[in-house]
Amino acid sequence: MKKPAKPRITKPHLAWKWNNRRGVWEPYHRITWTEGGKRRERTVKLDWQGDAERLDVLYWECATGKHQRQKAQAKHTWRALIGAWRQDPRIQGRLSDGTKKTYRRDMEGILEKNADKDVRRTTKAAVRAAHAKLADTPRKADRYLQTISLLWNYGANKLDWPLGDNPTKGVDHYGKQREYEPWPQWMVDQLEQAPEDVRTAASLILNTGQRPNAAISMKFSDFDGDWMSVLDEKNDERLEVYCPAELRTFIASAPRKGAYVLAKNLTQPRGYWAVSKAFRAWRTDLGPKAEKYVLHGLRKLSIIRLAEAGCSDAEIQAVTNQSAEMVAYYRARASRKALSRSAQQRRK
Repeated sequence: MKKPAKPRITKPHLAWKWNNRRGVWEPYHRITWTEGGKRRERTVKLDWQGDAERLDVLYWECATGKHQRQKAQAKHTWRALIGAWRQDPRIQGRLSDGTKKTYRRDMEGILEKNADKDVRRTTKAAVRAAHAKLADTPRKADRYLQTISLLWNYGANKLDWPLGDNPTKGVDHYGKQREYEPWPQWMVDQLEQAPEDVRTAASLILNTGQRPNAAISMKFSDFDGDWMSVLDEKNDERLEVYCPAELRTFIASAPRKGAYVLAKNLTQPRGYWAVSKAFRAWRTDLGPKAEKYVLHGLRKLSIIRLAEAGCSDAEIQAVTNQSAEMVAYYRARASRKALSRSAQQRRK
């Protein structure tokens, strides 16, 4: 077979090479230079597929250093850093399962947006902005800072990465926050006009007495007649708790869009942050007086309602799995209300 004529397309640094096996001319972007008295060359094969316009696009990508093969692969990525931390037996051996789970959630959030980004390019301004974005959940915001700092120090001190100053240094933590305010009745009444996800989440949290993320992540299979299986996230254990009639009725009438009560699709839950975003938008519509209330406040309201119904501390703990100190704190709120009512009624 006679070799065909070389394509007549010419550009600076464009070279054509004959591929004998394929029997075609192939274009390369080629740059040569002299270094240490030796001739150096770098070439990038251009997959032009016989299309002159495609060749022009690929050529100019190379000319401007934007071709995929010219991009240096980052060696110090968040993916590599988190992977090393997770596989380090010196770290994992001394952490409890609950602590590992907490870090795992935060690290998955980092990987979702920054997995292949160079850790060294993380700026204090970016960390401060991400921290401020989580202001509605100050504990989560501060835990985010803690996770970034922990990983940064691990990379610098254990992996000997050239990371420089820790970008969390100088970013003020929100610190210990006052306990969550239980929702007032007027706000509970407004749930009738709330988006479906918010109504469902509120019913799950209020009637199970569990942490918002655990309640929001419940499956239909977690409900079995008079009983429900709830997750104590802090201790990473499943508990069998009696299901109140109001919640049984709600679950029976809830639309089934997947395995989860709040479903993203057939097999995945909606997710806490998606529900929280919808809640915050609804809360904004309620006006300034609603600003201080968060989803966690429904769990606290659950304790108060149980106390007002005459439940003992042990009974409240059996439902909510809250500490004795926390139950006592919110029982006092309920007791004050009950005592003030009886006191004021004595005026009659």
